[in-house]
Amino acid sequence: MGVSTPSVIVVTGASGGIGRALAAAYAAPGRTLHLFGRDETRLRAAAEDAERAGAVTMTHAVDVTDAAAMEAALTAIDAATPVDLLIANAGISAGTGGIGENAAQTRAIFGVNLSGVLNTVLPLLPAMRARRRGQVAIVSSVAGFRGMAGAPAYCASKAAVRAWGEGLRAEAAADGVSVCVVCPGFVRTAMTGANGFPMPFLMEADRAARIVRRGLARNRGRITFPWQMAVLGWLLRALPDSWLNALARLLPRKPARH
Repeated sequence: MGVSTPSVIVVTGASGGIGRALAAAYAAPGRTLHLFGRDETRLRAAAEDAERAGAVTMTHAVDVTDAAAMEAALTAIDAATPVDLLIANAGISAGTGGIGENAAQTRAIFGVNLSGVLNTVLPLLPAMRARRRGQVAIVSSVAGFRGMAGAPAYCASKAAVRAWGEGLRAEAAADGVSVCVVCPGFVRTAMTGANGFPMPFLMEADRAARIVRRGLARNRGRITFPWQMAVLGWLLRALPDSWLNALARLLPRKPARH
């Protein structure tokens, strides 16, 4: 069963990558987009693109790790114009260069990818449930299907939000709210641009955004793409630890950024 076309949309991590592509995909006359990001210049550029397509936009230079600031901004938005679609997209990764994640990297990744999602969803979910309508999209990753050497914090943070979203879906559905989890493979963004190694089935951000939008319109519980990466993710989950550890030693690492 599908969902109604959203009029008021919130997107975090909207200053680039999948978030900016999603803003462009939803931009149209009659829509209001609230775009969240830390880089005001890039955020404004994303808003101008959406405005050229006819959307009304508002930018919010708020760090998703700031729980109080996120709650204040989101509740004010919802009080003025109830949010139809909330996309918790903001996320980061870090390079280890094969020497392991340090403490600062690990905490930063969990701060944005996990706490940032909670800080985005929790302020609006009660209001959506109270009015018995609304949709929440939580952006995870195929990387969340199995912990991998070179990116343990990234994999774990994405696994956590995937499991949380999947569990929340059934609970929220009872109150008329749809929760969908998005699990992309490799998408061409500034984040993946730092990888420095071949990325199988690499997809452009605008194509990824179209797939996400189509999946949300159909109210799919999990939107995983491309299908080849979905299969690979499940295969890695099924491998014995000894096999996976041997494979991990052969895989390239993202350049270190300590």
